[in-house]
Amino acid sequence: MNRRQAIITGMPFALCALLLGAGAPVPANDSPAADAEGFVSLFDGKTLDGWEGLEGFWSVKDGAIVGAETKEHAAPQTFLVCKQTFSNFELHFKYRFATPDGNSGVQFRSKMLIPKTFRVGGYQADMDGKRNYDGTIYDEANVAGKRGTMSNRGEKTVWTPENKRENGKLPESNKQLQSYIHANDWNDVVLVADGPHITYTINGHLMTDLTDHSPHTLTDGLIALQLHQGFVMEIQFKDIRIKTLR
Repeated sequence: MNRRQAIITGMPFALCALLLGAGAPVPANDSPAADAEGFVSLFDGKTLDGWEGLEGFWSVKDGAIVGAETKEHAAPQTFLVCKQTFSNFELHFKYRFATPDGNSGVQFRSKMLIPKTFRVGGYQADMDGKRNYDGTIYDEANVAGKRGTMSNRGEKTVWTPENKRENGKLPESNKQLQSYIHANDWNDVVLVADGPHITYTINGHLMTDLTDHSPHTLTDGLIALQLHQGFVMEIQFKDIRIKTLR
């Protein structure tokens, strides 16, 4: 990526170069500072710099990214996209639904399908206002082999090289794990994708554990935030930071 490309994407050149590992080395004084644990912030808490999405549906309020739609201002299936490619990582973020209904998720190892509407598909850390899907991994837009919900809350799931699904149980049940998810309040997420192994943790509880050896496995791609069509809703995200692994 050259400097002109970095400007077009809206991501500062130094951050692009650091995250992608492309081009000439970036001088240390121009590099974004990682914290003591090696995490780099993907959201500055003030602007949507470094992100791209459908105009009129995304904003920043009180230090959080806000995705909102109404009956009069309805969104298509659309996403706010951090236009970087990540493979193995540990991602931390917080989310809350400011409405009692709604559906969203955080895409990872995903690809852009329809640039005009910022339609993205791939792995999704799913979530919704009624706490039905929080803690599950979903195949958005059938990009990962048309597998729907790939790993349920309360389960440890392995997809074999023959694309067969093998389910086991986690120590805490689906019902127990649902009780730890906050409705209309902030939830802390740790999402780890390390090779074929993916874990999705909310508020300190492991919700699902996925190992994907399927021929349809995804190894790298975009991170994006979903605003699901067909709802009157508001979803908020903040404190988004990432550490690359290996």
